[in-house]
Amino acid sequence: MRARTTLGAAALIVGAVIAGLATPAQAGQADPFTAAAAEFDVPRDLIVAVGYGETRLDGHGGAPSQDNGFGVMHLVSNPSRHTLERAARLTGEPVAELRTDTAANVRGGAAVLRAMADEHGLSGADRDRLGAWYPVVASYGGAADDRVARMYADMVYDLLRAGVDARGVTAEARDVLPELGRFASVRALDEGAGALDYPGAIWNPAHSANFAAGRTDTIRTVVVHVTQGSYAGSISWFQDPASQVSAHYVIRSSDGEITQMVHDQDTAWHARSANASSIGIEHEGWIDDPAWFTETMYRSSAALTAWLCDTYGLAKTRDVIVGHSEVPGNDHTDPGPNWDWDHYMSLVNGG
Repeated sequence: MRARTTLGAAALIVGAVIAGLATPAQAGQADPFTAAAAEFDVPRDLIVAVGYGETRLDGHGGAPSQDNGFGVMHLVSNPSRHTLERAARLTGEPVAELRTDTAANVRGGAAVLRAMADEHGLSGADRDRLGAWYPVVASYGGAADDRVARMYADMVYDLLRAGVDARGVTAEARDVLPELGRFASVRALDEGAGALDYPGAIWNPAHSANFAAGRTDTIRTVVVHVTQGSYAGSISWFQDPASQVSAHYVIRSSDGEITQMVHDQDTAWHARSANASSIGIEHEGWIDDPAWFTETMYRSSAALTAWLCDTYGLAKTRDVIVGHSEVPGNDHTDPGPNWDWDHYMSLVNGG
């Protein structure tokens, strides 16, 4: 499975409205995206695209992401990023409301986008041009690595071009040309560059504070994880020295792109007691939403797992290929009940 650096438009247009998760608009209230756009002079469809790229417009009942982000707009509170607290200051909304209330969260995300636009010097006329928001969107993603920031912004602009239809919220597809600014000289993550292990991956290393060089045990297990967050956000989190976590590989939902972040012969910190003897694979998504587990992701991941088993002499069985929740001494529940183990294992074994 070869890595790709752009998202397929067909994979981005989601038409299913999840039963029982009505938006405020469906409940007879004003569309929170339209209201927030008017209040903070941020393009409404840009807010939608950012929210969809972060969470597919699902607030997950206030549950935090892997890097402690909350709500549809993924407002973050961790040692390195404080968009949740910034949204509270800008809007006057209590932090508790920003975490759990969709309308408040969307309003907070719009307020942060507008504050960042002011910091980037966008005038009123600039704010009317969707393309001018590109560097603002890159900043909103929170990546320290400019290449990851560009990947995040490219994802949002791919969504604007493809359109969004999810959970009762729509944004029409539009032909928009991003104004890259300084990001025009930022190269994309290179396919295969420095990836000394799996040949189909992009190499983008985790921070050295988040894994241990070498191993104290042989590789005996492949551990399947779910990121509880976005692809770009998870990569950024593993590059943050404050996180103290990492995985060997991260896989994107839409197209199966694989980023390798720790070499196989080094010890990623992903599964506590199994760290020294395992390879960790993170899959973009949330355990409570099976829509993230696309066929493309399953096939890309299965090809990687099959390669790992062949390379390190591992049996392609469920006692070797395990979920994070199955590792002794762990308190995580991923990949959760929506992960199709039968299908996945059939693909690993050539099905």
